Amino acid sequence: MFAAQTYVERRNRLKAQFDSGLLLFLGNEESSMNYVDNTYPFRQDSSFLYYFGVDRPGCAALIDLDEGRTVVFGDDLTLDDIVWTGLQPTLAELAGRAGIDATAGAAELASRLKQANGRDIRFLPPYRPEHQLKLFKLLGIDPDQLAAKASVPLIRAVVEMRARKSAEELLELERAVDLSVDMHLAAMRMARPGVTEAAIAAKVTEVAQAAGATLAYPVIGTVHGETLHNHHYLSTLQSGQMYLLDAGAETAAHYDGDLSSTCPVDAEFTDRQRDIYEVVLSAHLGAIAALKPGVPFREVHLAACRTMVEGLKALGLMKGNAADAVEQGAHALFFPCGLGHMLGMDVHDMESLGEVWVGYEGQPKSTQFGLKSLRLARPLQPGFVLTVEPGIYFIPELIRRWERDRHCLEFINYPKLESYFDFSGIRIEENVTITQDGARILGKARPRTAREIASVRKDG
Repeated sequence: MFAAQTYVERRNRLKAQFDSGLLLFLGNEESSMNYVDNTYPFRQDSSFLYYFGVDRPGCAALIDLDEGRTVVFGDDLTLDDIVWTGLQPTLAELAGRAGIDATAGAAELASRLKQANGRDIRFLPPYRPEHQLKLFKLLGIDPDQLAAKASVPLIRAVVEMRARKSAEELLELERAVDLSVDMHLAAMRMARPGVTEAAIAAKVTEVAQAAGATLAYPVIGTVHGETLHNHHYLSTLQSGQMYLLDAGAETAAHYDGDLSSTCPVDAEFTDRQRDIYEVVLSAHLGAIAALKPGVPFREVHLAACRTMVEGLKALGLMKGNAADAVEQGAHALFFPCGLGHMLGMDVHDMESLGEVWVGYEGQPKSTQFGLKSLRLARPLQPGFVLTVEPGIYFIPELIRRWERDRHCLEFINYPKLESYFDFSGIRIEENVTITQDGARILGKARPRTAREIASVRKDG
């Protein structure tokens, strides 16, 4: 965690945006796999960590704006617990490290809230079942109504604070991305005919854990790159294929990296693979060059889409005017997702608070296929950290459906696409922070060009 003053200043900035009432934050609980004592690895709620720094299950916090008090609620370990876990810091010690001098038992939270005497109790949208149960017990709100009852002013205040990363947060993100680069280099060196996807996924996980980190999200490592979130490691790599890895590390302070790379299973890309790779790389580099304060990310996304259309036209896979093709959504046959998203303590940063606030500042999202999956559209600001991840994917089921429906015939050369049904997909992803006058790629350098990738594979 950071110094106590960091958390004090964060809470003070948050409190300054409200006149009265109570701000309620719920931490996470342990989550059991198949019986009570066999739990998934614990992950604290990110907003709870951001303001209170306590990385322990079963906690909650209350900021009383009228009394000027902040209290963290939770229970210390019993002697029976310590037998299994060893001696752990007390809740008072943990809260003190975040500049909080008031703690109370978990059961006392209910009585504190009953004493609110009609004052507003603001809370964030619940995204886990235990949050829903707690809020139902504490506030008597039907679980089906909790999302609608969540405080929009609190959501917006938290989003605007967490979206702008401080210098110390950027350092932690640099550590996460550096380690993520190591994970990708290990995979590139290992990907060869006869190697299994499972073996590479295990190696990537080992790199993160050996450095004292965890995975930011389950590893996506596959020769079926056309499946955007493929978490199955069932294939053995074969000559002529490509291997796509989407993986990132999460540091002990819970900041995430999120990178994607694509490499040939053979020593080098084939001509056809290289042609598509160069189109994606051109869109990627153009998008990063366009990032600067005040530029709406939606416009960067659309510009990258036009670049990919022009590249696919040059290869005979698309036709017509690129701007018209993108306006009609024809590019989404090959790029059915968004160019990027916010990144921080969550790999899709603050997604539990709602994309309409995180990525759109309350403005409505598009309903067009492809564009509706863009998680970030708002004008960029210094301190934002985001991913840039264009890709081209040949999804046979989608191509067949569009061709059958005669969709976008004026822009897509369907007959030529039949020879690409076995191509899979390519994605290039890096993590970027917006500076005062442009953007900076986070983390140490990693191979991006086909020549650089071939060099790494030769050295491996």
